[in-house]
Amino acid sequence: MANKPEGLSPVSMDDKTRIARILCLAFYFCLFVLLVTWITWLAPSAYFPVALVLLAMVSPLLLALRGLLHGRPYTHMWASLLALVYFTHGLMEAYVNPAERFYAVTEALLAVGLFSAAVLYARWRSREIKGSRNPTTDD
Repeated sequence: MANKPEGLSPVSMDDKTRIARILCLAFYFCLFVLLVTWITWLAPSAYFPVALVLLAMVSPLLLALRGLLHGRPYTHMWASLLALVYFTHGLMEAYVNPAERFYAVTEALLAVGLFSAAVLYARWRSREIKGSRNPTTDD
């Protein structure tokens, strides 16, 4: 008996759902790379250790990584709420720190993209899975 990979649904995925998932992963990894490079190389903190800032800013993103890679709608919904934190941080940093405004606005834009793509994927994928469990018959 072959083991079915955990989290993979046998329900086929529509093109719009697949595009939303690809965009969600792209925004996620771009946000991740931006934060790591911003914190460690582009503008390291003068007040806190880099490792501490990295841990505080990047570790919440890592919590959602497995579910996003497996395509779980619930994790995408959770990641969309997490993106709001990064959106808020980006706007606050853009307002407070003019020297890092470009990075902060980029963070906010990537967070909006992650939010939108994650919500769309979660919504469309949940409907696809729900529709496959309750097929309607046309008489």
